Amino acid sequence: MQQLIHKITGLILLPLVLVLSLSGAALSIYPILERSSQPLESSATLSVAELADVVKEAHPGTSQIVRRASGQVIAYYYENGVSGAELFDPATGADLGPYHPSQTQIWLTDLHRSLFLGDGGRMTAGFGAVVMVLICVSGLIMLKRRMGGWKQLFGPVRGTLSQRLHLEVARIAVVGLSLSALTGLYMTAATFGLAPDGSGAEAAFPTVNGGTPAQIISLDGLRETPVSQLRELSFPYERDTKDAFTLTTADGMGYVDQATGALLNYTPNGSAKQIYEFIYMLHTGEGLAPLALLLGVASLGVPLMGVTGGLIWWRKRQSKIKIAGNAKTRDAEAVILVGSEGNSTWGFARSLHDGLAKAGLRVHTSEMNAFAGDYPQARLMFVLTATYGDGEAPRSAKGFLAKLGKYAGARKIPVAVLGFGDRQFPNYCQFAKDVTRQFAEDGWPQIMPFASINRQSAQEFARWSEALSRQLGFELDLEPVVSRVEQHQLTLVSRQTYGHEVQAPTTVFRFRPTDHNHSWIVRLFRKGVPSFEPGDLLSITPEGDSVPRYYSLASARKNGFVEICVRNVPGGLCSGYLHGLQPGDSIKAAFQANPGFQLKKSSAPVILIGAGAGIGPLIGFVRNNHKKRQMRLYFGARHPQSDFLYHKELGDWHKTGFVHSVKLAFSRTHQRLYVQDRIRQDAAELSALVRDGAQIMICGGREMAKGIEEAFMDVLKTSGTDLADLRKEGRYVEDVF
Repeated sequence: MQQLIHKITGLILLPLVLVLSLSGAALSIYPILERSSQPLESSATLSVAELADVVKEAHPGTSQIVRRASGQVIAYYYENGVSGAELFDPATGADLGPYHPSQTQIWLTDLHRSLFLGDGGRMTAGFGAVVMVLICVSGLIMLKRRMGGWKQLFGPVRGTLSQRLHLEVARIAVVGLSLSALTGLYMTAATFGLAPDGSGAEAAFPTVNGGTPAQIISLDGLRETPVSQLRELSFPYERDTKDAFTLTTADGMGYVDQATGALLNYTPNGSAKQIYEFIYMLHTGEGLAPLALLLGVASLGVPLMGVTGGLIWWRKRQSKIKIAGNAKTRDAEAVILVGSEGNSTWGFARSLHDGLAKAGLRVHTSEMNAFAGDYPQARLMFVLTATYGDGEAPRSAKGFLAKLGKYAGARKIPVAVLGFGDRQFPNYCQFAKDVTRQFAEDGWPQIMPFASINRQSAQEFARWSEALSRQLGFELDLEPVVSRVEQHQLTLVSRQTYGHEVQAPTTVFRFRPTDHNHSWIVRLFRKGVPSFEPGDLLSITPEGDSVPRYYSLASARKNGFVEICVRNVPGGLCSGYLHGLQPGDSIKAAFQANPGFQLKKSSAPVILIGAGAGIGPLIGFVRNNHKKRQMRLYFGARHPQSDFLYHKELGDWHKTGFVHSVKLAFSRTHQRLYVQDRIRQDAAELSALVRDGAQIMICGGREMAKGIEEAFMDVLKTSGTDLADLRKEGRYVEDVF
């Protein structure tokens, strides 16, 4: 429901929200300008009597003195048939020159309050405040779901650039926008008498006996009121001895007898008046320049959120997959049910649908919420589902488990569940696991055990489909699922190969963008490579194939080059292609963020562990460690004379303090050590580092990662720390291939 509310209010009513937010942002500048141009009031402020005396002497025709929330004091007068206004220093009473109200401010105020449409416009502006409240509340609920709970609300944001911008700006602006909307709604309600504003509690005009007006400076009612408390002082009509000064202060209002100086019928502000003035201050920021700045910045976030929100909606709409030849539920021999939040899972579902159809099966594919009451012809069922937020069901699968419990058909259809997610989330593929468990409890047989796909990996999906083919007993010809990513041309500038002597050739490839040598004018108008950090991924699709391979980056964009480490795997299509490159050759590649394998922003120690080509991203962290954070590297290879990658560089970085220590393990020497052996040897030291908040980062093969995990479980036995807790905190992260 909150998604529907957010979409309708955010897209359809965006023009109204934009007008109100941009005009509000522009108006927020004026309290700041007024405060910056206004002399600061001293602690020994003038009394109202002293100020009025100075003003009256300068302009005998003064009818009113107003002190604004910013401290600005304005005297309004009418002399010689001409009206005017003058600014006075609230601390000294000095004349600061004529006051000219900003016509732009007046225009913006009318636009913001009523859209130049009178009461109808005020009601429309109030409706706009309601819309903004709905956008903020629904957006906050969606953000909580996406981030995995309130505790993770300010955690790292994953997604496309437009998604990250939308969420980052929303997290910053939501407080200011909510405050503006709620206070604006109250003020609109007060305008139409639907909420109290305290205006009916004004003091009644007193009976004044009259008498010769005294000198203003002598009037006690004005002498006892400091200028800092003044809101407004209206002068009595000349030659009307029964008129009186009308005095409004921060605490109330009353009248001052111009002859005796007595304060008459003083009425303190009621709670309704106090509440209204407080809400007015919160809405406008008048008198609180920092608050005005906060509200202005928050309002400026609305256009950016509107643009990025529109892009997110459009891309989600464009990403909807159309399933050709979709069989009806009553005729389907194979059923595919899809759970997805952003439509990304549908590409994999279509590939499976087409593969099963090529095999001669009638296939029905639909979202999980459309789960039917019976599939009379079905003999295979597949569930492909993502998990949203903190283990929750995605949008298209919200009602699935309830429908599954009411299923009226035969429960003998073999089922296979495939989960999609990101291993860095604590509840990785939790909803898919819940679905698998529910099928098992209800007695549905399994085609094959539960499996998961990390970060939409095309390789993992291909391996799953191969296993499925073996289980089904016939070949599934599945089209590869390729993400739509922007390709960049890179030119190889150098390569250094290690490991030939131990039959494990591994090469460090260094590329530069092809337009690197172009003039700055050309580069200015051409889109260059995106920003990337060590640990992000370089996606390369070899010639003659359509499935990309991913390599961890050993450099950052600021280094000026793109570097990866690649082992030449026997029979490997992409590694063989890369190892055939020579300096000057070019490739096309795409950059993909890998937020789950990044250094945490901290001064705590870092333990880097890798073997073979897995040293790549770890080298990137070391070479960019300009703050000389404590980093300890554990590196495993076969022989120091053959495949000790980055031997010279590590020596230099150790001397300069970029890396604190380098511990080596070589499996083809007389010691025959592996990295996990070194971990166990340094158990006491590593346990102490973990207690000090160290982050552990592991990159390499799956078997190595498993050995490291077992070693750390031994290391942590005496530390009181659990490996699962470290994973949840992002302090034990892996990039495994």
